[in-house]
Amino acid sequence: MNPDMPAAASALEGSSTWLLVLLGSLTATLLGVAHKLGLIYQLWHQVDMKSTRHGGETVAEVLKAHGVRFLFTLPGGHISPILVACEKLGIRVVDTRHEATAVFAADAVARLSGTVGVAVTTAGPGVTNTVTAMKNAQMAESPVLLIGGSAARLQKGRGALQDIDQLSLFKPLCKFCASVNSVREIAPVLRKAIAIAQCDTPGPVFVEFPLDILYPYHLVEREVFKNFTSKSLLGKIVNWYLRSYIGNLFAGAWEMQDLSPLPVNLPKASKGQVQQCVELISRAKKPVIILGSQVTLPPTPVKILRDTLEELGIPCFLGGMARGMLGKNSPLHIRQNRRDALKEADVVILAGTVCDFRLSFGGILSKRSKIIAVNRNREQLLKNAYVLWKPTVAIQGDAACFLVSLCQALKGYSCPQDWVTGLKEVDRIKEKANREKAEKPTEQHLNPLKLLHHLDNLLPEDSLLIADGGDFVASAAYIVKPRGPLTWLDPGAFGTLGVGGGFALGAKLCRPDSEVSAQYWELP
Repeated sequence: MNPDMPAAASALEGSSTWLLVLLGSLTATLLGVAHKLGLIYQLWHQVDMKSTRHGGETVAEVLKAHGVRFLFTLPGGHISPILVACEKLGIRVVDTRHEATAVFAADAVARLSGTVGVAVTTAGPGVTNTVTAMKNAQMAESPVLLIGGSAARLQKGRGALQDIDQLSLFKPLCKFCASVNSVREIAPVLRKAIAIAQCDTPGPVFVEFPLDILYPYHLVEREVFKNFTSKSLLGKIVNWYLRSYIGNLFAGAWEMQDLSPLPVNLPKASKGQVQQCVELISRAKKPVIILGSQVTLPPTPVKILRDTLEELGIPCFLGGMARGMLGKNSPLHIRQNRRDALKEADVVILAGTVCDFRLSFGGILSKRSKIIAVNRNREQLLKNAYVLWKPTVAIQGDAACFLVSLCQALKGYSCPQDWVTGLKEVDRIKEKANREKAEKPTEQHLNPLKLLHHLDNLLPEDSLLIADGGDFVASAAYIVKPRGPLTWLDPGAFGTLGVGGGFALGAKLCRPDSEVSAQYWELP
């Protein structure tokens, strides 16, 4: 026996192990490259190199299928194909002078139309300029879709024009963020984004479109190869990689896809929860409803909700987008002395209303009151709960649907009229005092209360009011009377100054026959 055999066998075994590791690593690398380039997908799905179609057309088709009528933008090269395609399909492209205004306009459309509002901005600063407006939409619970351009996928991280990490910037602001990786992904990603924007608690979403996803095959090919001419072995490998990369972008791009809206799931109160609230309301002597912006959201039409509130006959305080829900002079709408009324109330329904600073974090509610809180968002539903206030019934569900169900279960119920008339009489006394203050002379400036009373008298019945300002808006909310449901727009909980121009633009497009009045109110 050769004494060197064990050592040779050991060396051979070591070499075999190393070879297996090397082959395994190489196989994993090749599989990773194949997956990245979609090589297996390209075996079964055609790449039409001669087609002049582009990704912007698919974006426009999806928006059209979702009932989008307006698109707000400040144009740029990254997003031009979307704008051109939308215009061809009859979606009105509205140019603005600042990207924040584009998002504010989309926000107004979302609130007034019941469909998603859409803004499209170019990459980098075009996208970052929308941050405040997107945060405002988040806190106002507006379903806004922001489409942003971005650097080509092949150039990301290599110093391309306006190339930044946009997704990380918007993840804290949006319900959903995504970057589209191929033309075939455009429709499914957009459909998902729009559904998420509208389901549960509505809010903004962001979808990023790299440059090479939106342009036709021949332009992308020309751009990719314009600086590449090497004929070496390495050059041939790089050439193969680049062609496979472009092939993956366009493989199956123009195959038939479903563009229709995905179902929107909404949380609703259970029958047991509604029955529990029926028992509380039927025993109540001094019930009150506080309505927030959530009650104006689909699926319940505002007219049905208004009829429901009038049938219930319970006095209401209105806030946010709910202002105007009961018309100009409803006997159920209590405008003044909310704090005092809540001290007396034995049952309070918080319908889409949040116990944040607007309700003194819940401290305005009496500890003797039975509190029924209804909100689509669980975090908002229980904000500051068990600290300054305690819910008797907490329902994660749509507030408008809940009120309709409550009304149906309370057939024959009648709210005590002495309670309603008493609150309305206090209202009348307070409004008289405000009118007297409006007539007091000032040393130098206009009396703001007098100005607001004059404005209220002059506004036509079809007017839509936009409140853009801080301190003065609070006074306007008590004096200027919205004429009907969905005729009042204010920033919402974020209190952003500067929404007026964009809101007015979106509102006028939604209500072309109405007079849109934007008040830029702020105390000096």
